Amino acid sequence: MPTLHHLCQWLNDLPWSSRFAESDNAFPVVETAHVLAVGLIAGTLATVDLRVSGLVLRAEPVTRIAGALLPWTWAGFALMVLTGLPLFASEAASLYGNAAFRLKLVLLGLAGLNALLFHATAYRGVARWDRAAVPPWPARAFALVSLLLWSGVIVSGRMIAVFHNGQGQ
Repeated sequence: MPTLHHLCQWLNDLPWSSRFAESDNAFPVVETAHVLAVGLIAGTLATVDLRVSGLVLRAEPVTRIAGALLPWTWAGFALMVLTGLPLFASEAASLYGNAAFRLKLVLLGLAGLNALLFHATAYRGVARWDRAAVPPWPARAFALVSLLLWSGVIVSGRMIAVFHNGQGQ
């Protein structure tokens, strides 16, 4: 049975992965789209999280802010995945051991779990606190954790280059 490292090496060695990684045009364009997608996600989620935290837009209903921004969040997420997969494939062997990349994946997973728990618990009662300037503490806690996790995703994503090829380890 092949190990995860062997699978990463195989993915890295695919002809299209190598051509993509060595491309003077495709790689930087896809990487730029990936960074913009993460920015779109972070910007829209930060606005929703800051509203749920009761720190901004206190006169606006939470559902109005979320309804307007979360479709953009999902569009950013789709673009992030579509651009992230070829970026990963083209550098899978070196990213396998990259501590910053591993941290980014863990933080992404935790951010997803946090969002799932928020929607399964605190957000179910949004009708009771939708127009409250300061929502109840469980909702605020989920929002603050989300802000921290997504900040960590961004920082660890930028640190991937520092840890690339064993530097910074």
